[in-house]
Amino acid sequence: MAKGLVLIAALLFLNAQSVNACDMHGRSGIVEENDLWISADQKEQTNGMSEEIFNVVLDKVQAIYTPIISARGKTLQVERNWSNGTVNAFAQQTGNIWKISMFGGLARHETVTPDGFALVACHEIGHHIGGQPKKRSFFGGSWASNEGQADYFGNAKCLRKYFEGDDNLAIVEALDIPAIVTERCEANFTSEEEIAVCQRGSMAGLSLAGLFHALRNSTEPLVFETPDPAVVSRTDDNHPASQCRLDTYFQGALCEISAYVDVSDRNANEGTCNRTDGYTDGLRPLCWFKP
Repeated sequence: MAKGLVLIAALLFLNAQSVNACDMHGRSGIVEENDLWISADQKEQTNGMSEEIFNVVLDKVQAIYTPIISARGKTLQVERNWSNGTVNAFAQQTGNIWKISMFGGLARHETVTPDGFALVACHEIGHHIGGQPKKRSFFGGSWASNEGQADYFGNAKCLRKYFEGDDNLAIVEALDIPAIVTERCEANFTSEEEIAVCQRGSMAGLSLAGLFHALRNSTEPLVFETPDPAVVSRTDDNHPASQCRLDTYFQGALCEISAYVDVSDRNANEGTCNRTDGYTDGLRPLCWFKP
């Protein structure tokens, strides 16, 4: 009997290691499980996203993170499901294969811009290498950075690398950027390029938060000016409220620490803007993060 219990526990452990964040069953993707399906032939309902743009975005993310993940002795696999109408995205680790699964349904949602879609891919990468805090499991910690941390990493680290080499000044000129975004980005960065990257990342966050907002049928407007007032007593590993996620993307964009200063799998304060070091901007919001 004892041996049997040990075997069952071992199997459960292995399963928890291979499917733990944004799992392939859709129960913990970048959004909660949902039945929305946006097929590739629903042109009139799409946001103009094409299969070409879908692949260009993923090519760029894959080119950035393949060598970074390879340096850890792992292989990044980007699963591209353009024809699949699923409105979600997942991350999975199985042995040395670290995978992100991306779907055309999410890319085609009317709220999702190409930058917003890039942020989805960055969020999934963030589950793999986004650092602490990690999702808690029955066995303690898991391999996966939690939802809020994956959001924060997506803008503070991944998306900044993704924007490198682009004409960011020209790109943001074409965007309708709220005054508060410009004001806060200018307060935290000095060069025009850094300010533009901050603005662009903030707007990518607004696009993606709009997806969460729509899927939850929320009626309260998403705005940068009024952050979520909630304060958690314990770090929340699950999907924060849509406004809270927008706040996280905005704060990630505002953090002054370089995208090339890595986060840590052991210390949540490494590579991040945090309160103990005196930062007042770029902080993970208290609506999901307990310092």
